[in-house]
Amino acid sequence: MSEDTGGAARLRGVVKDYGRGAAAVQALRGIDLDIEPGSFTVVRGRSGSGKSTLLNLLGCIDTASAGTVRILGEDTAALDDAQRTRLRATRIGFVFQSFSLVPVLSALENVEYPLQLCEPDARMRRERARAALAAVGLADQAQRRPGELSGGQRQRVAVARALVKQPALVLADEPTANLDSGTGAALIALMRRMQRDSGTTFVLSSHDPQLIADADRCVDLADGCLQHAAGGRA
Repeated sequence: MSEDTGGAARLRGVVKDYGRGAAAVQALRGIDLDIEPGSFTVVRGRSGSGKSTLLNLLGCIDTASAGTVRILGEDTAALDDAQRTRLRATRIGFVFQSFSLVPVLSALENVEYPLQLCEPDARMRRERARAALAAVGLADQAQRRPGELSGGQRQRVAVARALVKQPALVLADEPTANLDSGTGAALIALMRRMQRDSGTTFVLSSHDPQLIADADRCVDLADGCLQHAAGGRA
């Protein structure tokens, strides 16, 4: 077992290149960043600033071209593909801007789906999925498919799916972008409550002023470089 050091995430001198030669693009340039356990961090920046690349590294979806990325105590460069997949499947949750729900599955089945890799007991999978849906206020919508739900309801299903594994780290890409202000505020409050109740670390990319104002800390990226990292709420 790896020594659990460096908080939820620690990046040192991280560079990420895409392509080669004249076509090469440096998406991240020498990033040094610490994410504390149990924190609620928002990453800001214009399109192309490196936000999605940073989230992909934190989520073990991609690997750095140079530098060190430690996630939940694990040096991701020292892990093989199977080990990174295991870390991602068991300890990291994802909330995508487009929801990424499976349209032919019910809300309950969508939430239960990530447990296929980490919970062998079918009855326990179903119980945990029901509990996660209830936690986001959708117990009565369990059998509805995504197309039968509102945008806010679909996003809450996505949050339940991310949290059903009881992950240590949740990553969210523009989680309120497709929601009206009232629904967005309710989703922020929901994520904050779950953060407080479970001690889960949240890292979110966003341009939403409501979400930025509620963050513990904001991280600014521009052209792949870390510009600023400071406390959020006064």
